Amino acid sequence: MTLDSTSLTTVDVRKGTYRDSVALMRVSREVAAVDGVEAALVAMATELNLELLAGMGATVPPGTGPDDLVIAVRAVDAASRDTALSTAEAQLAAMSTGGGGTSAEAPPRTVRTAAQHAAADGHPATLALVSVPGRYAAAEAFDALEAGVDVMVFSDNVPLEHEVALKKAADRLGRLVMGPDCGTAVIGGAGLGFANALRPGPVGIVAASGTGAQQVMCLLDAAGIGVSHCLGVGGRDLSAEVAGRSTLRALRMLDADPATERIVLISKPPAPKVAEAIQAEAAGLATPVHTALLGTEGPDLSEAAAEVIAALGDSVPAWPHWFPEERPAPRAGALRGLFCGGTLADEATRIIERTLGPVASNTPAGSGGAQVLSDSPQTGHLVIDFGDDTFTAGRPHPMIDPAAREERLAAELADPDTAVVLLDVVLGHGAHPDPAAGVAEQLRAARTAGSTTPVVVTLCGTENDPQGLAAQAETLRRAGAEVFSSNAEAARRAASLAGPAA
Repeated sequence: MTLDSTSLTTVDVRKGTYRDSVALMRVSREVAAVDGVEAALVAMATELNLELLAGMGATVPPGTGPDDLVIAVRAVDAASRDTALSTAEAQLAAMSTGGGGTSAEAPPRTVRTAAQHAAADGHPATLALVSVPGRYAAAEAFDALEAGVDVMVFSDNVPLEHEVALKKAADRLGRLVMGPDCGTAVIGGAGLGFANALRPGPVGIVAASGTGAQQVMCLLDAAGIGVSHCLGVGGRDLSAEVAGRSTLRALRMLDADPATERIVLISKPPAPKVAEAIQAEAAGLATPVHTALLGTEGPDLSEAAAEVIAALGDSVPAWPHWFPEERPAPRAGALRGLFCGGTLADEATRIIERTLGPVASNTPAGSGGAQVLSDSPQTGHLVIDFGDDTFTAGRPHPMIDPAAREERLAAELADPDTAVVLLDVVLGHGAHPDPAAGVAEQLRAARTAGSTTPVVVTLCGTENDPQGLAAQAETLRRAGAEVFSSNAEAARRAASLAGPAA
């Protein structure tokens, strides 16, 4: 423990103790909420988290690494510090016992053992969810496949060669691998990862994109159309190296599902030969397949949803939107896109470029990724995907913890060269409990400081989501943002507000 003139800072390192980063983020919030706590971080000691610890004045012992758990608290006095540490201890203990209490039997140490226990209890497992650091994910996923179950790999930063080997093994075993970096799935109405509360219905989704799938499903929900299943396959599945192995299997599985009448295939830009193979497979299925392959001549996500709605014999509605009393006029300057969803960022970049020309971005559609990730001053039009692996290594996804995006939002609103800010707010299970609040707070603070920069928001969600679609829209609207449920419409509106870059 170190002592300074105004606060107490203490650091506790648990060597060789791993906990899921999402769960640790919730523990950090509980600890930070203790009265008298100025800052708190309960996290794995990755490089990025060590930087955060240094920023809060915590000194970490030499030799602490990414396999170690760190509890750091800065408090105004010893009593607050001790209460915070006790809170962290209680939360971590609850995680170890699955939510509280003690277990008379030691929990399974491997996926295969867990599957065997489930079968012995008369409830055989059919799917395993893997969420461990990327370098360990393949070992757990292989164990699941060998246990005879399909697997969803939520983990990101998984080496490409591991993914190829996993999916080749799945082909041999007749299994499905969803992921790696599969953030969204819906199986028979049960959401996994980042998933919206959706009505059941006839549309099946195969998605090499999490937020792309969420966008289409939420637009369908707005039209009163439900989803049978959403099978995420990971953002690299349609690359030349992975060759669409999971996509092909997922299409066949949905084709065999009697509850699925239409299939929508969603992906970021696929490798050309893989796209040809996937489209040939889709043409041979009994179930009609609609495609939204960004980067091709096909429809955008909103258009793809409209095609499905029309094909089912329903009227395509006007997509919901919410506007403030006064809508801004175009102004000279740069468009700045700040996204949590990678596919939403990619789609927006492509739409913006048609109107404004080149956009610096770390999305497949953009250029100048190094410029986007640098700390040097930015010029010109810009779109950042804060959910990119570069930003999420060792820290929660921005849909869970949007602090980094909110910090950048404040900076862009204060920049006189910014003509308009475009961003997304994604609702659903797994996402931040009130993401609109942070955006609205930054917008109100900027207005108080004299900023008049317009803000356009894509709001992706349903009314049954825990955050509440209408409530989130009203929070944003009252703060002065223009809010669209269609990402394509939001991107076009933002592009119309940006004149020639300063």
